[in-house]
Amino acid sequence: MFSFFKSKKDSADSAEAAAISDIESESQSGQSASLASKLKLGLARTRQSWGKQLSGLFGGGKIDEALYEELETVLLTSDVGVSASHLLLENLRKQVKRDALTDSVQLKQALKEQLIAILQPLSQPLDTTTQTPFVIMITGVNGVGKTTSIGKLAKYFQTQGKSVLLAAGDTFRAAAREQLIVWGERNNVTVIAPDADPDKKSDPAAIIFDAVTSAKARGIDIVLADTAGRLTTQLHLMEEIKKVKRVIAKAIPGAPHEVLLVLDANTGQNAIAQVKAFDEALGVTGLILTKLDGTAKGGVVAAIAGQYPQKPPALRFVGVGEGLDDLRPFDAKEFVEAMFD
Repeated sequence: MFSFFKSKKDSADSAEAAAISDIESESQSGQSASLASKLKLGLARTRQSWGKQLSGLFGGGKIDEALYEELETVLLTSDVGVSASHLLLENLRKQVKRDALTDSVQLKQALKEQLIAILQPLSQPLDTTTQTPFVIMITGVNGVGKTTSIGKLAKYFQTQGKSVLLAAGDTFRAAAREQLIVWGERNNVTVIAPDADPDKKSDPAAIIFDAVTSAKARGIDIVLADTAGRLTTQLHLMEEIKKVKRVIAKAIPGAPHEVLLVLDANTGQNAIAQVKAFDEALGVTGLILTKLDGTAKGGVVAAIAGQYPQKPPALRFVGVGEGLDDLRPFDAKEFVEAMFD
């Protein structure tokens, strides 16, 4: 029922060849840069948009209600969201009063500090040392960059000296199997996938169960389990993903040890609805926010934090480019610094 793949290319498979071409084109990058410089580059559009809007506000002058109203408009149009915008403005007002700030130039640094304070709870590095194999179930709607994120995660964990196995549990989307196999080849990682025969229907739960048991037998450190992208309104399909999670727990009690939801930064406030829906269905433990380099509204990160002021979800990784090493652990301070000029 299942196929095991190692690093070897099959030129006869046109689907795989096309996937290889896509990945090659999106992974052309120069020397590896620091997280700070990658963020600076990746958030160029956000920084340019914020810079234009905030330069007039923070160019000098008194701090008054008109300034707060203009700032609120900038925040809302940058996908910061109502809850986070109100929280930011409330905290800014308190800081202005506490520190006796009078000039709008001073407000820029204060805004940075308050943004960092709001985003800091999202900075929760993923600890994979608690269990071997450590099983990570990855979900999200179609088009968010889920399978690509899995390939980049495999590379990230390999740089930490960990062995990785991929499970191609997305049997719903055309070419998802081929795409994941290509990522396995690029990273020299085993992929457990369904048969290529389109007439044979594969059970994603069985594929992932087989992958987890195989990882146990081989002493693999990390299992990255791809699941089919679902619209949160497709309740019967969400039930199928719940089944996948239950089956993983049968293979290893307590697994999956992490349920990562992949979000596209370009979807703005719709990302909040996805977090709520998938969390209710699966108990999301962490987030991956992709395509931050493609949006001028990076404020969606603050919007997520604003929706969960007491216990926000962990933002494990952010995608700041198309290169293989452009999926990086989230750091609140570096992220905020990269958003400003």
